[in-house]
Amino acid sequence: MTNMKRRTLLKGTLAASAVGMAIGTGLLTPRIVLAAWPKDSFDAKTVDAALNGLFGSSTLEGNDKIKIKVPDIAENGAVVPVSVEVEMTGVESISILAEKNATPLTSSYTLGSNTDPFVATRIKLGKTSSVIAVVKAGGKLYSAGKEVKVTIGGCGG
Repeated sequence: MTNMKRRTLLKGTLAASAVGMAIGTGLLTPRIVLAAWPKDSFDAKTVDAALNGLFGSSTLEGNDKIKIKVPDIAENGAVVPVSVEVEMTGVESISILAEKNATPLTSSYTLGSNTDPFVATRIKLGKTSSVIAVVKAGGKLYSAGKEVKVTIGGCGG
């Protein structure tokens, strides 16, 4: 029994060391992580600018197949849970924006073709604001939103 645990530990240590060396020498690189980062979109000061930077358009169409779950009142704007579930096919990406934040784009997720269109995260809200979920599907942009009242600001407020 003890020999098996020791062998497992040794195999795991050897495998981790080999992967570490491969990464250190540049044989393995996280290419997907190093892909294009939409820095301008995350630095944008308005919702329209963020959408234009991210998608090349700010034209949104409302859709009741997008379910955004966020509390009506956020006691502390520093940690506001948000989840977005989409009942559509062909969803390419889901982005979450907070309209009155200094930088409205809080997160953006590119989804694979076999991925369930669902994301859950926590965002910061500086003050009472609309939280908007933008879904790209079939080359079109769809949205749904909800107003969240913030009692204590999370972005330095």
